[in-house]
Amino acid sequence: MSGSTAPAGPLQGALRLLDYWATVYRRTWRGSIVSSFVTPLLYVLAMGVLLGGFVEADAETLEGATSYLAFVVPGMVAATSMTTVVGEVTYPVMAMVKWNKTYYSMTATPLSVPDVVLAHLGFVAFRVAVTAAVFLAVTAPFGVYASLPGVLAAFVAQVLIGMAFAAPLYAFSAGLRDESAFSIVFRLGMIPMFLFSGAFFPVSNLDAPLEALAVATPLWHGVDLTRMLVLGLPDWSMVLVHVAYLAVLVVLGWWWAVRRLTRRMVL
Repeated sequence: MSGSTAPAGPLQGALRLLDYWATVYRRTWRGSIVSSFVTPLLYVLAMGVLLGGFVEADAETLEGATSYLAFVVPGMVAATSMTTVVGEVTYPVMAMVKWNKTYYSMTATPLSVPDVVLAHLGFVAFRVAVTAAVFLAVTAPFGVYASLPGVLAAFVAQVLIGMAFAAPLYAFSAGLRDESAFSIVFRLGMIPMFLFSGAFFPVSNLDAPLEALAVATPLWHGVDLTRMLVLGLPDWSMVLVHVAYLAVLVVLGWWWAVRRLTRRMVL
């Protein structure tokens, strides 16, 4: 931030904000323990261990999982990546534009809007990575993972899943005039996807129109990708489809985020 010349690109500009986001994390990480780690683990214990003890189904019914617990855990990992992101790019983004105007202070320096956006999304990616790493480590003793390489691949996938939600939601938040629209995001977006995108039961159990809608959601792609990787049953053609789908959301979301924040801060 102290440099007198403009950064050569968004990456260099984002690195200049590293100290700021490191300070933010040091001051706020304790508040994320319950939402990021405790709550998902309680879901796994309640749905996978306790309720799962009453579920009798074969591997074909559970998409290759040998138990309901093995079915639920990867779904919860992907769902946690989504919920972590939603909390980071809704109210915090609006606060930095509307309430405390931190973005205006940042762009009053040689930093540009793309620098600011990349730095914030980089922080969100870090948050997702930390949450996913802890969640995967805590659930490993349950014996539901097929191999270490699969778990490592699933970890990388969580960052992609997180960014596929973060970039479009960031863009949506950056252009809002007030926070009332966030209730739509939570009630008609996050909660339905959390419940009906394959984390807790196969989407094939839904009626055909609802199944098609579920399959079109980014969380279903994230859940299915994570489950295939941790169970050691990857269908590589579907892996490519999932990765391509999520990557397109990241790219389009990035373009839209820069455009929306630029227009919001100029007007």
